[in-house]
Amino acid sequence: MSITRRKFLEATTAGSLAAGSLAGAEKLPSRVLGKTGARVSILAFGGGSRFLGIKDEEQAVQSAARAFELGITYLDSSDDYGNGLSEQRIGKALKAHGRKSIFVATKVSNRDGSKVRGLVERSLKNFGIDQLDLVHIHALTGDDDLARIEAKGGPLEELIKCKEAKLTRFIGITCHAAPLTLQKALERHDFDCTQMALNAAMAAIKSGRGMVPNPDVMEAFEETALPVANRKKMGVIAMKVFAQDNLQGQAEATGRNLIYYALTLPITTAVIGYPKLDILEEDVKLVKAFKPLPKAEMQRLAKVLSIHNKTALLHHFREHVDA
Repeated sequence: MSITRRKFLEATTAGSLAAGSLAGAEKLPSRVLGKTGARVSILAFGGGSRFLGIKDEEQAVQSAARAFELGITYLDSSDDYGNGLSEQRIGKALKAHGRKSIFVATKVSNRDGSKVRGLVERSLKNFGIDQLDLVHIHALTGDDDLARIEAKGGPLEELIKCKEAKLTRFIGITCHAAPLTLQKALERHDFDCTQMALNAAMAAIKSGRGMVPNPDVMEAFEETALPVANRKKMGVIAMKVFAQDNLQGQAEATGRNLIYYALTLPITTAVIGYPKLDILEEDVKLVKAFKPLPKAEMQRLAKVLSIHNKTALLHHFREHVDA
């Protein structure tokens, strides 16, 4: 009988926490973040809705600090995650742990270029640091949005100036549900990094006669934006590995399957949010044991999960509010 990720974790909470003190003994596997040259852990700490779901401030800070202790060296946040609360919490964890070896990535969501530098400076203050490693333009939604981003004096131009001013080392762009538009953006501009929704349930669905004739089903980051990012040697960060828990309860949607699927793709790291320490501890153990999935298993997972979820997930991520 198959067991869901949540039920498994609830059944093993005590054991996971008991093993927590030993979990950091071995280093997490790492990869180079594309042309940035930075080496980061293949598991990244997400500062979005799951992290913000921890209501106790001290507990939240301890959660981020524990991630660093366990060997996670890439952290992901955004200026609009709790209107800066995520960055502030992570800043406290950085102060307690120390900045050394931690790659700090955040995002700017505003499309008014005149506000970009101020937002970047606010992020620096929130984190308590003098330079960010990476700032993404957050949540590209479609062609009209790309035009606003590319406009003279727009977010991209201003973010490049922030890089030149050494407020950030690198710049990138993220996208949840517009694969073809992200492909255009990556082809037109030399971003250092990109972050996109990559999971088995959002892969392109193929039948014996080729692609299933549904535009939603045929659009997939794996087949559109990801190859461009790889060709241009951008660092690639996977997000929505668990599809914001929308796959919960489906037999094939285990933690092992979803995390290993993402990490088998040609990416650098996968961002996952943690509402509880036991889930963080369990994922660290899974990642330490990671081995790439065989091609046949990748195809099987993609077929089983995407056939039932792909279109719904694309629509969900087009409409959802990211933290």
